[in-house]
Amino acid sequence: MAGSVQKRAGFKGAFLEGWEIFKESLLGRIGLTLILIFALMAVASFIPPMIDPMYHPMHGVDPEISFSTGPSLRHWLGTDFMGRDILSQLLAGARVAFMVGVSAAFMSIFLGTSIGMIAGYMGKAVDTMLMRLADMIMVMPTLLVVLILSSLFGQLNIWTIVLIIALFRWPGVSRVIRSQTLSLKTRPFIEAARVAGASHFRIIFRHIMPNVLPLSFLYMTFRVTSAIIIEAALAFLGFGDPGTVSWGMMLQWVWKTGHMFKAPYWLLPPGICISLITLSFYMLGRAMDEVLDPRLRKEADAS
Repeated sequence: MAGSVQKRAGFKGAFLEGWEIFKESLLGRIGLTLILIFALMAVASFIPPMIDPMYHPMHGVDPEISFSTGPSLRHWLGTDFMGRDILSQLLAGARVAFMVGVSAAFMSIFLGTSIGMIAGYMGKAVDTMLMRLADMIMVMPTLLVVLILSSLFGQLNIWTIVLIIALFRWPGVSRVIRSQTLSLKTRPFIEAARVAGASHFRIIFRHIMPNVLPLSFLYMTFRVTSAIIIEAALAFLGFGDPGTVSWGMMLQWVWKTGHMFKAPYWLLPPGICISLITLSFYMLGRAMDEVLDPRLRKEADAS
Protein backbone atom coordinates (compact mmCIF):
# COMPACT_ATOMS: atom_id res chain seq x y z
CA MET A 1 0.00 0.00 0.00
CA ALA A 2 2.78 2.42 0.98
CA GLY A 3 4.67 1.53 -2.20
CA SER A 4 1.72 2.34 -4.45
CA VAL A 5 1.19 5.67 -2.66
CA GLN A 6 4.86 6.55 -3.14
CA LYS A 7 4.67 5.57 -6.80
CA ARG A 8 1.61 7.80 -7.36
CA ALA A 9 3.36 10.65 -5.56
CA GLY A 10 6.39 10.11 -7.79
CA PHE A 11 4.30 10.20 -10.97
CA LYS A 12 2.54 13.37 -9.76
CA GLY A 13 5.87 15.03 -8.97
CA ALA A 14 7.31 14.08 -12.36
CA PHE A 15 4.18 15.39 -14.11
CA LEU A 16 4.32 18.72 -12.29
CA GLU A 17 8.02 19.07 -13.03
CA GLY A 18 7.42 18.29 -16.70
CA TRP A 19 4.57 20.81 -16.84
CA GLU A 20 6.79 23.54 -15.39
CA ILE A 21 9.42 22.81 -18.06
CA PHE A 22 6.74 22.75 -20.77
CA LYS A 23 5.39 26.16 -19.71
CA GLU A 24 8.83 27.69 -20.21
CA SER A 25 8.85 26.61 -23.88
CA LEU A 26 7.58 29.27 -26.27
CA LEU A 27 7.00 26.66 -28.98
CA GLY A 28 4.94 24.58 -26.57
CA ARG A 29 2.76 27.51 -25.52
CA ILE A 30 2.10 28.57 -29.10
CA GLY A 31 1.38 25.01 -30.21
CA LEU A 32 -0.98 24.32 -27.31
CA THR A 33 -2.82 27.62 -27.91
CA LEU A 34 -3.35 26.79 -31.59
CA ILE A 35 -4.56 23.29 -30.75
CA LEU A 36 -7.06 24.70 -28.25
CA ILE A 37 -8.35 27.14 -30.91
CA PHE A 38 -8.88 24.30 -33.38
CA ALA A 39 -10.52 22.22 -30.64
CA LEU A 40 -12.97 25.07 -30.02
CA MET A 41 -13.65 25.20 -33.77
CA ALA A 42 -14.39 21.46 -33.76
CA VAL A 43 -16.82 21.85 -30.84
CA ALA A 44 -18.44 24.90 -32.46
CA SER A 45 -19.04 22.96 -35.70
CA PHE A 46 -22.32 21.65 -34.23
CA ILE A 47 -23.72 25.16 -33.70
CA PRO A 48 -24.33 26.58 -37.25
CA PRO A 49 -26.76 23.80 -38.37
CA MET A 50 -28.78 24.43 -35.19
CA ILE A 51 -29.14 28.11 -36.11
CA ASP A 52 -30.39 27.45 -39.64
CA PRO A 53 -30.45 24.29 -41.83
CA MET A 54 -28.75 26.24 -44.64
CA TYR A 55 -25.57 26.23 -42.53
CA HIS A 56 -25.28 22.45 -42.70
CA PRO A 57 -21.76 21.93 -44.14
CA MET A 58 -22.76 19.20 -46.61
CA HIS A 59 -26.47 19.57 -47.41
CA GLY A 60 -27.27 23.12 -46.40
CA VAL A 61 -27.74 25.56 -49.29
CA ASP A 62 -28.73 29.21 -49.14
CA PRO A 63 -32.00 29.42 -51.12
CA GLU A 64 -31.05 32.88 -52.40
CA ILE A 65 -27.58 31.90 -53.65
CA SER A 66 -26.63 29.29 -56.24
CA PHE A 67 -23.00 30.25 -56.91
CA SER A 68 -19.83 31.19 -55.05
CA THR A 69 -19.98 34.56 -53.30
CA GLY A 70 -17.58 36.49 -51.11
CA PRO A 71 -17.82 37.19 -47.39
CA SER A 72 -20.99 38.86 -46.11
CA LEU A 73 -22.94 39.31 -42.88
CA ARG A 74 -25.00 36.24 -43.80
CA HIS A 75 -21.94 34.15 -44.71
CA TRP A 76 -18.81 35.40 -42.92
CA LEU A 77 -16.38 33.53 -45.22
CA GLY A 78 -18.62 33.45 -48.27
CA THR A 79 -20.24 30.49 -50.05
CA ASP A 80 -19.03 27.73 -52.35
CA PHE A 81 -20.22 26.95 -55.88
CA MET A 82 -23.57 25.60 -54.60
CA GLY A 83 -24.28 28.35 -52.09
CA ARG A 84 -23.10 26.37 -49.05
CA ASP A 85 -21.58 28.27 -46.15
CA ILE A 86 -17.76 28.08 -46.14
CA LEU A 87 -17.40 28.86 -42.43
CA SER A 88 -19.62 25.89 -41.54
CA GLN A 89 -17.47 23.67 -43.75
CA LEU A 90 -14.30 25.03 -42.13
CA LEU A 91 -15.59 24.25 -38.64
CA ALA A 92 -16.67 20.76 -39.73
CA GLY A 93 -13.21 20.25 -41.24
CA ALA A 94 -11.62 20.96 -37.84
CA ARG A 95 -13.75 18.17 -36.33
CA VAL A 96 -12.71 15.75 -39.06
CA ALA A 97 -9.04 16.73 -38.72
CA PHE A 98 -9.06 15.97 -35.00
CA MET A 99 -11.00 12.75 -35.53
CA VAL A 100 -8.65 11.48 -38.25
CA GLY A 101 -5.41 12.74 -36.71
CA VAL A 102 -5.97 11.62 -33.13
CA SER A 103 -7.64 8.30 -34.03
CA ALA A 104 -5.00 7.25 -36.57
CA ALA A 105 -2.16 8.42 -34.31
CA PHE A 106 -3.54 6.62 -31.25
CA MET A 107 -3.99 3.34 -33.13
CA SER A 108 -0.54 3.50 -34.73
CA ILE A 109 1.13 4.40 -31.41
CA PHE A 110 -0.76 1.61 -29.61
CA LEU A 111 0.38 -0.92 -32.23
CA GLY A 112 3.94 0.40 -32.39
CA THR A 113 4.37 0.55 -28.61
CA SER A 114 2.94 -2.93 -28.01
CA ILE A 115 4.93 -4.56 -30.81
CA GLY A 116 8.12 -2.69 -29.86
CA MET A 117 7.90 -3.75 -26.21
CA ILE A 118 7.17 -7.39 -27.09
CA ALA A 119 9.97 -7.53 -29.66
CA GLY A 120 12.52 -5.90 -27.37
CA TYR A 121 11.63 -7.96 -24.32
CA MET A 122 11.21 -11.38 -25.96
CA GLY A 123 14.18 -11.07 -28.33
CA LYS A 124 15.45 -13.89 -30.58
CA ALA A 125 12.94 -15.25 -33.13
CA VAL A 126 10.05 -13.07 -31.98
CA ASP A 127 12.17 -9.93 -32.25
CA THR A 128 13.49 -10.90 -35.68
CA MET A 129 10.04 -11.71 -37.07
CA LEU A 130 8.36 -8.54 -35.78
CA MET A 131 11.17 -6.23 -36.87
CA ARG A 132 11.33 -7.72 -40.37
CA LEU A 133 7.59 -7.15 -40.63
CA ALA A 134 8.13 -3.56 -39.50
CA ASP A 135 10.87 -3.12 -42.11
CA MET A 136 8.61 -4.36 -44.91
CA ILE A 137 5.80 -2.01 -43.94
CA MET A 138 8.14 0.91 -43.32
CA VAL A 139 9.45 0.96 -46.90
CA MET A 140 5.91 1.14 -48.32
CA PRO A 141 4.82 4.74 -49.08
CA THR A 142 1.58 5.19 -47.16
CA LEU A 143 -0.02 7.69 -49.52
CA LEU A 144 0.77 5.60 -52.61
CA VAL A 145 -0.65 2.43 -51.02
CA VAL A 146 -3.86 4.23 -50.05
CA LEU A 147 -4.17 5.64 -53.57
CA ILE A 148 -3.81 2.14 -55.05
CA LEU A 149 -6.45 0.76 -52.66
CA SER A 150 -8.76 3.64 -53.51
CA SER A 151 -8.38 3.04 -57.24
CA LEU A 152 -9.17 -0.65 -56.71
CA PHE A 153 -12.11 -0.33 -54.31
CA GLY A 154 -13.36 3.17 -55.06
CA GLN A 155 -13.61 6.05 -52.61
CA LEU A 156 -12.90 4.87 -49.09
CA ASN A 157 -14.88 5.53 -45.93
CA ILE A 158 -13.23 7.96 -43.52
CA TRP A 159 -12.75 5.25 -40.88
CA THR A 160 -11.21 2.94 -43.48
CA ILE A 161 -8.71 5.69 -44.28
CA VAL A 162 -7.95 6.10 -40.56
CA LEU A 163 -7.36 2.37 -40.20
CA ILE A 164 -5.07 2.19 -43.22
CA ILE A 165 -3.01 5.15 -42.01
CA ALA A 166 -2.65 3.54 -38.58
CA LEU A 167 -1.59 0.18 -40.05
CA PHE A 168 1.17 1.80 -42.10
CA ARG A 169 2.51 4.27 -39.53
CA TRP A 170 3.43 2.04 -36.56
CA PRO A 171 6.82 0.57 -37.65
CA GLY A 172 8.90 3.68 -36.92
CA VAL A 173 7.49 3.92 -33.40
CA SER A 174 8.00 0.20 -32.78
CA ARG A 175 11.72 0.42 -33.56
CA VAL A 176 12.23 3.31 -31.13
CA ILE A 177 10.24 1.57 -28.37
CA ARG A 178 12.14 -1.68 -29.03
CA SER A 179 15.46 0.10 -28.48
CA GLN A 180 14.18 1.60 -25.25
CA THR A 181 12.90 -1.81 -24.10
CA LEU A 182 16.25 -3.47 -24.84
CA SER A 183 17.86 -0.96 -22.49
CA LEU A 184 15.19 -1.28 -19.80
CA LYS A 185 15.05 -5.07 -19.61
CA THR A 186 18.63 -5.25 -18.30
CA ARG A 187 17.91 -2.84 -15.43
CA PRO A 188 18.02 -4.17 -11.85
CA PHE A 189 14.31 -3.55 -11.17
CA ILE A 190 13.35 -5.79 -14.11
CA GLU A 191 15.67 -8.51 -12.85
CA ALA A 192 14.15 -8.16 -9.37
CA ALA A 193 10.64 -8.51 -10.79
CA ARG A 194 11.69 -11.61 -12.74
CA VAL A 195 13.26 -13.20 -9.65
CA ALA A 196 10.11 -12.40 -7.65
CA GLY A 197 8.15 -14.58 -10.08
CA ALA A 198 6.42 -11.87 -12.17
CA SER A 199 5.08 -13.13 -15.49
CA HIS A 200 6.31 -11.80 -18.83
CA PHE A 201 2.96 -10.06 -19.33
CA ARG A 202 3.24 -8.28 -15.97
CA ILE A 203 6.84 -7.24 -16.54
CA ILE A 204 6.07 -5.80 -19.99
CA PHE A 205 2.89 -3.92 -19.14
CA ARG A 206 3.50 -3.12 -15.46
CA HIS A 207 7.21 -2.33 -15.33
CA ILE A 208 8.38 -1.53 -18.87
CA MET A 209 5.33 0.24 -20.32
CA PRO A 210 5.25 3.14 -17.78
CA ASN A 211 8.85 3.93 -18.73
CA VAL A 212 8.25 4.02 -22.50
CA LEU A 213 4.83 5.75 -22.53
CA PRO A 214 6.29 9.30 -22.40
CA LEU A 215 8.26 8.51 -25.55
CA SER A 216 5.11 7.08 -27.15
CA PHE A 217 3.14 10.24 -26.40
CA LEU A 218 5.92 12.30 -27.95
CA TYR A 219 5.74 10.34 -31.21
CA MET A 220 1.94 10.54 -31.14
CA THR A 221 2.09 14.31 -31.70
CA PHE A 222 4.09 13.78 -34.89
CA ARG A 223 1.79 10.96 -36.05
CA VAL A 224 -1.23 13.25 -35.72
CA THR A 225 0.46 15.67 -38.12
CA SER A 226 1.20 13.03 -40.74
CA ALA A 227 -2.32 11.53 -40.51
CA ILE A 228 -3.96 14.93 -41.09
CA ILE A 229 -1.73 15.63 -44.11
CA ILE A 230 -2.37 12.20 -45.65
CA GLU A 231 -6.16 12.54 -45.28
CA ALA A 232 -6.09 16.05 -46.75
CA ALA A 233 -3.97 14.88 -49.70
CA LEU A 234 -6.31 11.95 -50.37
CA ALA A 235 -9.39 14.18 -50.24
CA PHE A 236 -7.78 16.76 -52.53
CA LEU A 237 -6.89 14.06 -55.08
CA GLY A 238 -10.50 12.81 -55.05
CA PHE A 239 -9.99 9.64 -53.00
CA GLY A 240 -11.46 10.89 -49.73
CA ASP A 241 -14.81 10.08 -48.18
CA PRO A 242 -17.42 11.91 -50.33
CA GLY A 243 -19.84 12.00 -47.40
CA THR A 244 -17.43 13.90 -45.14
CA VAL A 245 -16.57 17.60 -45.27
CA SER A 246 -12.85 17.99 -44.60
CA TRP A 247 -10.35 20.69 -45.41
CA GLY A 248 -8.86 18.53 -48.16
CA MET A 249 -12.33 18.03 -49.64
CA MET A 250 -12.88 21.80 -49.60
CA LEU A 251 -9.66 22.28 -51.58
CA GLN A 252 -10.81 19.64 -54.07
CA TRP A 253 -14.11 21.47 -54.60
CA VAL A 254 -12.20 24.72 -55.16
CA TRP A 255 -10.01 23.03 -57.77
CA LYS A 256 -12.68 21.02 -59.60
CA THR A 257 -15.06 23.97 -59.95
CA GLY A 258 -12.37 26.26 -61.36
CA HIS A 259 -12.28 28.70 -58.42
CA MET A 260 -8.64 28.11 -57.49
CA PHE A 261 -7.54 31.58 -58.65
CA LYS A 262 -10.93 33.26 -58.51
CA ALA A 263 -12.05 32.77 -54.91
CA PRO A 264 -9.25 33.33 -52.35
CA TYR A 265 -11.91 33.52 -49.62
CA TRP A 266 -12.65 29.86 -50.38
CA LEU A 267 -9.11 28.64 -51.13
CA LEU A 268 -7.09 30.21 -48.30
CA PRO A 269 -9.03 29.23 -45.11
CA PRO A 270 -8.71 25.41 -45.45
CA GLY A 271 -5.12 25.68 -46.67
CA ILE A 272 -4.14 27.92 -43.75
CA CYS A 273 -5.93 25.64 -41.27
CA ILE A 274 -4.10 22.55 -42.54
CA SER A 275 -0.77 24.36 -42.24
CA LEU A 276 -1.48 25.74 -38.76
CA ILE A 277 -2.84 22.55 -37.19
CA THR A 278 0.10 20.48 -38.44
CA LEU A 279 2.48 23.20 -37.24
CA SER A 280 0.79 23.29 -33.82
CA PHE A 281 1.22 19.55 -33.23
CA TYR A 282 4.83 19.79 -34.41
CA MET A 283 5.47 22.61 -31.92
CA LEU A 284 3.82 20.57 -29.19
CA GLY A 285 6.05 17.62 -30.03
CA ARG A 286 9.20 19.75 -29.97
CA ALA A 287 8.25 21.12 -26.54
CA MET A 288 7.58 17.61 -25.24
CA ASP A 289 10.95 16.54 -26.62
CA GLU A 290 12.60 19.17 -24.43
CA VAL A 291 10.68 17.88 -21.40
CA LEU A 292 11.84 14.31 -22.00
CA ASP A 293 15.44 15.05 -23.06
CA PRO A 294 17.46 17.15 -20.57
CA ARG A 295 20.23 17.62 -23.16
CA LEU A 296 17.90 19.73 -25.33
CA ARG A 297 17.08 21.93 -22.33
CA LYS A 298 20.78 22.47 -21.70
CA GLU A 299 21.34 23.44 -25.35
CA ALA A 300 18.37 25.85 -25.22
CA ASP A 301 19.70 27.44 -22.01
CA ALA A 302 23.17 27.78 -23.49
CA SER A 303 21.86 29.50 -26.60
